Amino acid sequence: MSEISSKELLEELFHDSYENLKGRTLRMTRLRIPGKEVCLAHVLTPIDDSIYKNLGLHIGVHEGEDHSGEAIGLIRFTPWEAVVVAADIAMKSADIEIGFMDRFCGSLIITGRLEQVRTAVEDTVSYFKNETGFRTCEVHVS
Repeated sequence: MSEISSKELLEELFHDSYENLKGRTLRMTRLRIPGKEVCLAHVLTPIDDSIYKNLGLHIGVHEGEDHSGEAIGLIRFTPWEAVVVAADIAMKSADIEIGFMDRFCGSLIITGRLEQVRTAVEDTVSYFKNETGFRTCEVHVS
């Protein structure tokens, strides 16, 4: 699917009425209807400690912990509540820690040794693809 300009979108949506709408203020609302999807699965090994701090991996229940040098796994889900199941699968798949879990936006951040985090992310994505029929993305490692 190629990108189109705002003008092209309005012409496409309103066809003949577009001429009458020129010069008027229009309000467009975009929304996303959640499906069953794993839309991000990424494993990274940051080299800068500021990444851990900006993710808040040193505050809250992790206060005083130092995750510097650990791998970070990021997974994003819709529906958002699937993150609870994902956290359970990840914890049972490998020796990792939950860095952050948000059931209101479907984000899961896990930390641990690189191979452990990679295993947890891959097993979690595999479970959602094979057992629950979610549409999944590839797991990327950087």
